[in-house]
Amino acid sequence: MRRNLLEQAKAPDLLQIPINIPTLGREEIKAVYAVLQKGQLTSSASQGGKNVQEFEKSAVSFVKSKFAIAVNSGTAALQAALYALDIKKGDEVLLPSFTFVATANSVVSVGAKPVFVDILKENYTIDPDDLRKKITKKSKAIIPVHLYGNVAFIDQIIEIANRYNLKIIEDAAQSLGSTLKNKHTGTFSDLGCYSLYPAKVVTAGEGGFIVTDNEKLYKKLQMIRNHGMVHGYDTRIIGMNLRMPEINAAIAKVQMKKLGKFLGIRKKNAKILSELISDLDIQIPQERKGEYVNWYLYTIATKNRNKIMKTLNSTGIGATAYYSTPVHKTPFYHKKIRLPNTDWAASSVLSLPVHPQVSEQNLSFISKILHKALN
Repeated sequence: MRRNLLEQAKAPDLLQIPINIPTLGREEIKAVYAVLQKGQLTSSASQGGKNVQEFEKSAVSFVKSKFAIAVNSGTAALQAALYALDIKKGDEVLLPSFTFVATANSVVSVGAKPVFVDILKENYTIDPDDLRKKITKKSKAIIPVHLYGNVAFIDQIIEIANRYNLKIIEDAAQSLGSTLKNKHTGTFSDLGCYSLYPAKVVTAGEGGFIVTDNEKLYKKLQMIRNHGMVHGYDTRIIGMNLRMPEINAAIAKVQMKKLGKFLGIRKKNAKILSELISDLDIQIPQERKGEYVNWYLYTIATKNRNKIMKTLNSTGIGATAYYSTPVHKTPFYHKKIRLPNTDWAASSVLSLPVHPQVSEQNLSFISKILHKALN
């Protein structure tokens, strides 16, 4: 059996524990090889190629949605969702600034304006109270982000959306497998968007997908990912090449079979790490009642974050700050707005490795160095 990549070091000071790493095996290699042998690397058919269709079936089965549409990235998923809901120039879309920039970039790419909303300190997701304050006559949609795998306060967000007649697109890029009251993130609203980037809980190499229960939106999304076409050269609506290649879909469909196992290991590792560091003066991530977190990123909050991160990194622990620069403070957006909780999180959060290739020995080592750094 292939040795665990993280077990190969001979001494703790030589350990290399990345923040996230894809867990791939012979099954993925075999699936890719089968595509290469057949030579059908992609398909411009409306329903996609054989592997795309098989992956979409596995996605529907897992998240319990009616439809899934595979695309070539998580960003493409968000962009396609915005096109599907006819979000356009002059429209405003409410979203957190404390997220990866793709959430905002997708809004700008369709001509709309991102309106940045503050977050809650307890789980780093969008603050419903601040959301309500930011709504204007131009507001058309909300993109809550289930950050780090934490489930946003979606019940309150839905209530606000219904009151002001706003659409919801869930950014579930980081939360595949997370649930609230046994319902998957991405399935609470009109559209849910996921990422299959290599660092996520499962990967396609590059890829993403959208889920919906609305058949009209499903058929529209099939056109959007394929230049607006249905039967070839019959463009009916605006679309682009957002198709997922067959090689990526082949990897993804194998990974979906392993997702339950991956999530179980992440949950176990998160529990162990929480127990090991529970005595420290830091904010430890917690699941709220009825919530199941996929533990994509085990994120603590602490003073002197940068100093602590440097100590961890110097010993080979890939502790990482997501996101030290919130979107509204990046050079492109550069918005002078007051988002106090976002600013606090940007200077305080630190994510620690709990992915499937992290062993109990690794977790003990992380705890040891973290105690040393804080004491």
